[in-house]
Amino acid sequence: MSLKHVMELFEEMDSIHVTGEVIKSYLEKISDKGEISVQTVEGKAGSTDFVKVFIPGTNGKRMGGTAPTLGIVGRLGGIGARPEVKGFVSDGDGALSAMATAAKLLDMQAKGDQLEGDVILTTHICPTAPTLPHDPVPFMDSPVDILTMNQYEVTDEMDAILSIDTTKGNMITNHKGFAITPTVKQGYILKMSDDLLHIYTQSAGILPVTLPITTQDITPYGNGVYHVNSILQPAVATSSPVVGVAITTETAVAGCGTGASHLVDIEQVVRFALEVAKVYGEGKCSFFNEEEFVLLEKLYGKMEHLQTFGKQEVAR
Repeated sequence: MSLKHVMELFEEMDSIHVTGEVIKSYLEKISDKGEISVQTVEGKAGSTDFVKVFIPGTNGKRMGGTAPTLGIVGRLGGIGARPEVKGFVSDGDGALSAMATAAKLLDMQAKGDQLEGDVILTTHICPTAPTLPHDPVPFMDSPVDILTMNQYEVTDEMDAILSIDTTKGNMITNHKGFAITPTVKQGYILKMSDDLLHIYTQSAGILPVTLPITTQDITPYGNGVYHVNSILQPAVATSSPVVGVAITTETAVAGCGTGASHLVDIEQVVRFALEVAKVYGEGKCSFFNEEEFVLLEKLYGKMEHLQTFGKQEVAR
């Protein structure tokens, strides 16, 4: 039951003393079938621990198989904003979701249910992250910049990526639960994946809820334009398709707000990610139409410049 892992990891993360090693220790107690690494990185406002969990599949590429590899990124600035505020912040939901998904996948392996494809799960753990002014509500910032996050959270092995991020600080998607975005690939915002919409209805038990995104949202942070949040920042660092999984609320909630994490909603996200991992590795879930993408680039050219800082890079 994934709710068990959500609750237990929440208790682990809701502490000023939590580190990546604490999360690694928790996961290793479930199963020794995965590879878990922790790397501490110093940034402009402190340090954070990047956690990477590799879970092998029966036909995974790392062992010479052919099944595609799914990446699951827990996107956030930090899980805490101490000493400014005390406790686990809303922004930490992405890290909690990703690591609870890792825990459940390890638990499944220990019980004999190994997926066909490899799964790589990444996030970072920082209980003392800074905050950032943002309209309509403040965001969580991070000790390290977004390019550093992508360096440690996005790998070339990931053939497709689910980017899980708290997305409550807006008035765009007014739904308590979670929503998914259109697929983003190499600067293109593509149509919603029908397969992912089906998995949403199956796992959530309701009609799909979607998060509208704009061209601005898929460009790199730091370029001076508005972003709904960092949910699609992994898309600037890969040629693989990326879909955002947004944990949402009916009202605008600050990323640095405490007492705002709804564990049942997070458990829904974990189940969704698990179901995607199952069928993606089996080749039964497509994030985008490959033939149509080729046609788009043939008709309108490549859009990879949207993955860069654009003309600003000339001055950098």
